[in-house]
Amino acid sequence: MPNYFEKLNLRYPIYLLFVIAIIQLGVIVYFRWQIGIISFLLLGLVVYLYIKVEQKAKKEMETYISTLSYRLKKVGEEALMEMPIGIMLYNDDYQIEWTNPFLASCFHEETLVGRSLYDVGENLIPLLKQDFETGTIPLHDRKYKVVIKKAERLIYFSDITEQTQIEKLYEDERTVLGIIFLDNYDEVTQGMDDQTKSAINSEVTSIINKWAMENGVFLKRTSTERFIVVLNEHILVQLEKSKFSILDVVRERLSKQNIPLTLSVGIGTGVPSLPELGQLSQSSLDLALGRGGDQVAIKQTNGKVRFYGGKTNPMEKRTRVRARVISHALKELINESDKVIIMGHRYPDMDALGAAIGIAKVADLNQKDSFIVLNQQEIDEGIYRLLDELKGHEELWEKIISPEDALELSTADTLLVVVDTHKPSLVIEEKLLHKIDNVVVIDHHRRGEDFIEDPLLVYMEPYASSTAELVTELLQYQPKRIKITMLEATALLAGIIVDTKSFTVRTGSRTFDAASYLRSQGADTILVQKLLKENLDRFVKRAKLIESAYLYQDGIVIAKGALEETFDQVMIAQAADTLLAMSDINTSFVIAHRSDDQVSISARSLGDVNVQLVMESLGGGGHLTNAATQMSSTIDEAEEQLKQALIEYLEGGTKE
Repeated sequence: MPNYFEKLNLRYPIYLLFVIAIIQLGVIVYFRWQIGIISFLLLGLVVYLYIKVEQKAKKEMETYISTLSYRLKKVGEEALMEMPIGIMLYNDDYQIEWTNPFLASCFHEETLVGRSLYDVGENLIPLLKQDFETGTIPLHDRKYKVVIKKAERLIYFSDITEQTQIEKLYEDERTVLGIIFLDNYDEVTQGMDDQTKSAINSEVTSIINKWAMENGVFLKRTSTERFIVVLNEHILVQLEKSKFSILDVVRERLSKQNIPLTLSVGIGTGVPSLPELGQLSQSSLDLALGRGGDQVAIKQTNGKVRFYGGKTNPMEKRTRVRARVISHALKELINESDKVIIMGHRYPDMDALGAAIGIAKVADLNQKDSFIVLNQQEIDEGIYRLLDELKGHEELWEKIISPEDALELSTADTLLVVVDTHKPSLVIEEKLLHKIDNVVVIDHHRRGEDFIEDPLLVYMEPYASSTAELVTELLQYQPKRIKITMLEATALLAGIIVDTKSFTVRTGSRTFDAASYLRSQGADTILVQKLLKENLDRFVKRAKLIESAYLYQDGIVIAKGALEETFDQVMIAQAADTLLAMSDINTSFVIAHRSDDQVSISARSLGDVNVQLVMESLGGGGHLTNAATQMSSTIDEAEEQLKQALIEYLEGGTKE
């Protein structure tokens, strides 16, 4: 259609030209009247034709506008009644006042007018009451995106079922990479003849291949102890539902043959980039191995990790070769530093302080100054006794410094050694971690998600009884410039005895080897007994804490300290140990206030319940049979959270 608007916009300049022409004709008539009359006639004809054309254009414009208005009205009606988008009007009482036919057809009814939203769309009510402008709701096996206009009491419904299905398909088909590692393979097969080794390889490969075939997993063996697996998110969900039963199958089949071989699996998921997936899977495997193996770690880019397995006590898998290598590496780092600062966890126990004294001795053997960070406001009676003994040995007592002094002494060349913990939030002075770049971590706890950033050297052995045992082994490979003193050996032995409950739990052959070495260096068992003694008041206080215990479930007991009382960490742990020694009890939890306004939970188990996973769900950590956490809450709140964590664990939550 011609653009008549442009023509109408030109009429004012044309009228102006007509006026100018008339004036000019008037001048011509004055001088040549014959020519002027002819010109007037021609001008009149032009004006007439222009008027006719304008009238025609106006008529056509009116016809067009009339037709357009009708078409717009028709389109609006069609859109309102026929467009595949549901429209609903409702009143203040959530009664439906009007819907378009499409929405009624979605409910398989002729009309919804007069019905209540509670009857036809109860999922809508929470959206309307909570001031949501958009949301997604299911209706009759379909999914709809709703847009709510509260001012107009109007709701739009868009069917997104196919879109949701495509998104679900995309999520299910996303690639997942994993690494399967045979724990302790080299140590288990060392000394075996080729035939036996081949039989073990054949059986393990057969078990894993069968599992892969049954679950649609691509499997490729890349070395004698490592497999690469490729799967998707849908398969991963199914494997998680089975709690990765392959771990149990391998462990049980091989244990019948007295072969202590287990699997560790690291899985990377959540990103489309294959290199990133590879890094995540390797990082997950490192985490699984750092926690003792025989488990699966699934890591995503957001840092969240899910664990499965870890149901058995870890076996001694470290070798003396590794201890010698670590000892040599530690020696090199000490020699490159100007001084060594050693720090354990807050409220240190004998293991932390004994290991710190042992590392200080390593520094002495390499002729470097060393200092032990200790906050004397956060120590228990046993540590006080050890400090009293240290006061009689000036060369050791001078090494004890406060966190403030440690910050002042530290330089760019200082080496910081963290013992008996790997969590930044648990160290005595976290500022030291930020000030000192050269950090070494020596710990015997299972690795958790929270870890000291970028350490130069990590010696984490969850198979060891204590950090003192690890440090004792490191000492044996250091230069023998000076002899270990009686008190140093005694402090290390006290750390081993405390963490093994006098060699009754988490004790391996290497533990006795370390204790034997310390005894040969002059460790005084009588002094150890003196250091570990407790007075009558503490005994009575702990007995009252134990008295509050009640049976939560079969074999599981929970004890709570009085609201007005505070307990030190050692007493809380001792109460949990005592409860575990009772008949018919396989798991104990003790909840009590500490002097720092934190609520502590100590957990102990005989292995039936993996208390490490329970405590990790509450922000703590530890071992399968020995774990703890600290919380900023009331005792009752901590008790409820503990019960919820136990329900999730026992009923087969995401962590098992």
